[in-house]
Amino acid sequence: MYAERQPEPALESWVECTWSLEMSAAAPAYPVWPDGCMDLLYSPGVSLDLVGPMTTVQRFDLEAGERREGLRFRPGIAGRFFRIDAAELRDRAIPLEALIGPRARRLLARLDAAESIEERSSLLNGPLLGCAPRPGPIQLAIAAMTRAHGAVDLDWVAGQARMSARQFRRRCLQESGLGPKHLARVLRFRRAWDLAARGESWLRVAVEAGYFDQAHLVRDFREFAGAAPVAVFSKTAGRRIG
Repeated sequence: MYAERQPEPALESWVECTWSLEMSAAAPAYPVWPDGCMDLLYSPGVSLDLVGPMTTVQRFDLEAGERREGLRFRPGIAGRFFRIDAAELRDRAIPLEALIGPRARRLLARLDAAESIEERSSLLNGPLLGCAPRPGPIQLAIAAMTRAHGAVDLDWVAGQARMSARQFRRRCLQESGLGPKHLARVLRFRRAWDLAARGESWLRVAVEAGYFDQAHLVRDFREFAGAAPVAVFSKTAGRRIG
């Protein structure tokens, strides 16, 4: 079962949600699709990692009763918070300890000792409270892209950040891990996923998500999800992206 929780109000500009996943049955090759975000991923008794943005579906073998919990940063945010080049984490994960040292070990121990999902969710939010830097022009520009589900003129977005298109491309890649065009495509795919999960027709999904036609939609699904939309949804039964 997958569930999401709203972040602490002070972190809403930075954090999309905390989430939990507990398997009632074994799930070989459990799929996770690109969403433009980076996550703190807690694997009970094992590790606490920072997961970079994905460019295509990633699959994990999960056993019955296995549990994962995490905190999802908004697109373009985690790189600034951890002062890293997000592009270096694309399609990979690193231990949080490599970024914040012994604090990560202490946090992992407290997560392992916590007795409820609510307590662990609060612990995942805790290190960010009071120390999140204010969003800069590039974060605000990426936030505008996210609100528009990628359906924006990228030259206009660059101008809002007071950057040339070339400067914005470099900074967007550095902060989000994806170039502006790539990020816009992932955000559009994410919008299409959410519409389809609500039961909208594929024609309506394509139109509302900003695709030229259904063939265009199918191409993005094949690239990001590894299969055509109908095939993906026949296997997921509405499973959440990311």
